[in-house]
Amino acid sequence: MRKTTTKLADGRELIYYDRDESVQRDARDRRPLEPAASFAEIRRDPVLGDWVTVASHRQARTYHPPADECPLCPSRDGRLSEVPAADYDVVVFENRFPSLSTDAASYVEGRDVPMQLGRPGVGRCEVVCFTADHGASFADLSESKARLVLDAWTDRTAELGGLPDIEQVFCFENRGAEIGVTLAHPHGQIYAFPFTTPRTSKMVASAVGHRARTGRNLFEDLLAAELADPVRVVLAGEYWTAFVPYAARWPYECHLYPNRRVTSLTALNEAERAEFPRLYLDLLRRFDLLFPGDDGPGVPAPYIAAWHQAPRHGGDELALHLELFTIRRTVGKLKFLAGVESGMDAFVNDVSPEAAAQRLREVAT
Repeated sequence: MRKTTTKLADGRELIYYDRDESVQRDARDRRPLEPAASFAEIRRDPVLGDWVTVASHRQARTYHPPADECPLCPSRDGRLSEVPAADYDVVVFENRFPSLSTDAASYVEGRDVPMQLGRPGVGRCEVVCFTADHGASFADLSESKARLVLDAWTDRTAELGGLPDIEQVFCFENRGAEIGVTLAHPHGQIYAFPFTTPRTSKMVASAVGHRARTGRNLFEDLLAAELADPVRVVLAGEYWTAFVPYAARWPYECHLYPNRRVTSLTALNEAERAEFPRLYLDLLRRFDLLFPGDDGPGVPAPYIAAWHQAPRHGGDELALHLELFTIRRTVGKLKFLAGVESGMDAFVNDVSPEAAAQRLREVAT
């Protein structure tokens, strides 16, 4: 892998990741951009104890542009984009409209009064473009390209996790307009948070409690239980296992775990990295075959793919894993969050996890 780091016209960092180590990346960003101010702040919810990000400047972000104005496609004569090069393998750059920013303290002051605790939203938000092909998806990638994306995620986890004030690095992909994606080009994002997210904090508490009660690791016991009774196992490799959780929240939800517990992408060994692309691409293609269209082929599934990895502090009991789920529950119908789900975080699933696993095993790839 060749990594080339450069700057965009407004000073944001852009990084090319190439399989060809001889490639030269010298294209310059010729757009007349001024540095953007980020007014991101984080506010502490005094009731739940969660940090909430307020980023009102994002209201002006790009929203469903036509394909010939896509800011994630390579630059062409007469159309300059966020990527100066005429082609690329994988590229990562700082978001132009970030929820968190390394210079937020220059624009936002902290607040420390009773019931109103606030801080500048210091962090970093990056965009990860998986391919230069606007009409493709992650599932269309070759195994070598998917491996390159994994290497990029790993590299960014290491670099962002070492920045001052960063507590957690979150790599994820939102796919499909139904999810709320505003740019159709195949891409994901990376958030470097200045706090541990609520979901991760809850997992840490569960794992610590399990260790105190049993003397064992929660996630190791969880994976062992699924393998012992594989009714919900979808794919099993030598180094990775994909299964539908026993208490899945979404109609079609699958978790992909390395069989050896590690806490971060950076801790995966070469054998685990080599096997991941095959299993993950297989899983994504199965999701796209869940809902057949009128002409037979599957209707692409809107999904969220999220990497869970340990925060900087207190996450030794966690296990790296990828969570993949779609909000489509059947042909032509989406899973909308009901009042008990949005209001009370008490999920109701319309599809049994065992039936979902069976369906994912049956669909041809």
